[in-house]
Amino acid sequence: MASIPTSCAPSSATSSANPSAFAPLQNDTFLRACRRQATDYTPVWLMRQAGRYLPEYRATRARAGSFMGLATNPDYATEVTLQPLERFPLDAAILFSDILTVPDAMGLGLSFAEGEGPRFARPLRDDAAVAALEVPDMERLRYVFDAVSSIRRALQGRVPLIGFSGSPWTLACYMVEGAGSSDYQRIKTMLYARPDLLHRILEINARSVTAYLNAQIDAGAQAVMVFDSWGGVLADGAFQAFSMAYTAQVLAGLKRHGADGQDVPRIVFTKGGGLWLAEMGALDCEVLGLDWTVNLGAARAAVGGAKALQGNIDPNVLFAPPPQIEAEVRRVLDSFGAPHTAASSTGPTHIFNLGHGISQHTPPDHVASLVRAVHDHSRAQRRR
Repeated sequence: MASIPTSCAPSSATSSANPSAFAPLQNDTFLRACRRQATDYTPVWLMRQAGRYLPEYRATRARAGSFMGLATNPDYATEVTLQPLERFPLDAAILFSDILTVPDAMGLGLSFAEGEGPRFARPLRDDAAVAALEVPDMERLRYVFDAVSSIRRALQGRVPLIGFSGSPWTLACYMVEGAGSSDYQRIKTMLYARPDLLHRILEINARSVTAYLNAQIDAGAQAVMVFDSWGGVLADGAFQAFSMAYTAQVLAGLKRHGADGQDVPRIVFTKGGGLWLAEMGALDCEVLGLDWTVNLGAARAAVGGAKALQGNIDPNVLFAPPPQIEAEVRRVLDSFGAPHTAASSTGPTHIFNLGHGISQHTPPDHVASLVRAVHDHSRAQRRR
């Protein structure tokens, strides 16, 4: 399939949001937890909550003709973003898109082969390719911003909308490898043999991600998340220099208020980043996402209550029968410890999520059991 187009089917959405077009927020539990404010229960949303495990998603994707046909059409993106909210009482929606939209807009030629995952036709392998790399014209990504505004309006204030991007390092992994990788040999060779090239890629990526997320904020995103999906493959020292430093650069450049004048919480998720949790506590963000290898109580102690925590049940728990799912939900909630309940102050808060994205083979009724268990048990915790 061809790379992402610079334009898409006409849509009523605009990339510059009109705040008066957005309905008042009815459920702000997720945003309150991001701000470390007390909530009546622990909010829950799921990474990849709009996806292949839902039959209605598969039907919409079939109409779109391909994954990117889905992602580049604001009307389809709006439709699939709202689908999980029709099934489950989730506390946030997340933009339906892909982390590789930014490098494709740089001209690297993204394609998706069925069953093979993403590939770039022109990966960054030499000095000339890296020297030619530039921050993309954000107009090439207008379909994303149109989708954000369209989704925000379609939500009608039901729950907040999260925008997102891949981290500079995670994007660079795909840009250098040319596809997914099991050993990251090419990019790690560049890291050790030609760090100058990698730093140039990361610098451009950081500027690009900052502009991309700021445009999502302008279009109506009420929180933004940086997915550092491959930060955990780095050695100690390399993580700080090649991943965390550039994530910090992005965070420093993000707008603090959205189209409606409200503050926009920032979430950072590093898969495999538990080793560096204390250091990540210094990042200028409101929320740290955790994978399933981290104990929430230990994480709460490590960041000293200065960050809200998001996560972190193993996605494979969702293949167990509902009673076991419910037991694991209770275990995760209890591992965080006593919820913050003081209305007059901020304190440690938790947003329930998976430790990574939901599997395409997950039974939807098991997701319903998880969401129900999170809401029920977290309410019971606050009555103790």
